[in-house]
Amino acid sequence: MAASEVAAGRVVDGPTPKHAQLREILRRTIERELPPGSPIPSERELAQRYGVSRLTVRSAIGKLVEEGLLTRARGKGTFTATRRMDLQLYLSSFTNDMRRRGLVPTTKVLGLAAEVPPAPTANALGLAPGSSAYRLTRLRCADGVPLALERGWYHPGPLPGLLDQDLTQSLYELLARHYDLRFDHGRQIVWAEAADRETARLLGIRAGDPLLVFRRISTTAGDPVEDITSWYRGDRYQVTMDLDPTLPAEHGGMP
Repeated sequence: MAASEVAAGRVVDGPTPKHAQLREILRRTIERELPPGSPIPSERELAQRYGVSRLTVRSAIGKLVEEGLLTRARGKGTFTATRRMDLQLYLSSFTNDMRRRGLVPTTKVLGLAAEVPPAPTANALGLAPGSSAYRLTRLRCADGVPLALERGWYHPGPLPGLLDQDLTQSLYELLARHYDLRFDHGRQIVWAEAADRETARLLGIRAGDPLLVFRRISTTAGDPVEDITSWYRGDRYQVTMDLDPTLPAEHGGMP
């Protein structure tokens, strides 16, 4: 397909399938002209505008939905998708990350308690069998939109009275200010899973929608203090990594 045809917004006869031509025309329009959440014309309107069949339109739109540029809302139509935010893999607080993006962060505490953690967490935090840890569950929002659900465990030794603090603020800022504690290393693993009903309800998405899940164990001066798992909305986030051909040093897996 000639670039001039795409630039002119025309679908023509030729070696490139018409649905592929239309897809690129729509992609250019979405990326250059339409803000997130904008409705696109109906299949009938697009078919008339570009002189193609509705099946061709449906095929082009379906591919853009798969790519995450468009999203369908049942009974409402098709809209440009909200742009995903990059999740950089470094030690940073959610609050500072949202502020850096020009968004207003808020946090809702959903649960907090001193409990005996499951064995993997006890091992990760270096706790003796039967010892308690602080369990903290929080919903993280930006500009009022729920983005992530966090379930964390914290070693009580260096954090006496943590559950009595204001945990709706940045936890990392609180730890630095009140306990003079700053994490200097973290080990993190990432996977994808479908949202269960409870997580979907809290994040304002549908059960089965994709989530990015991060489990991180953070240490200070070599001592583990935090074992946290975070569920991020897959429609709002993507992970960006810089890659090079250097092989990493061999190391063991996360407990």
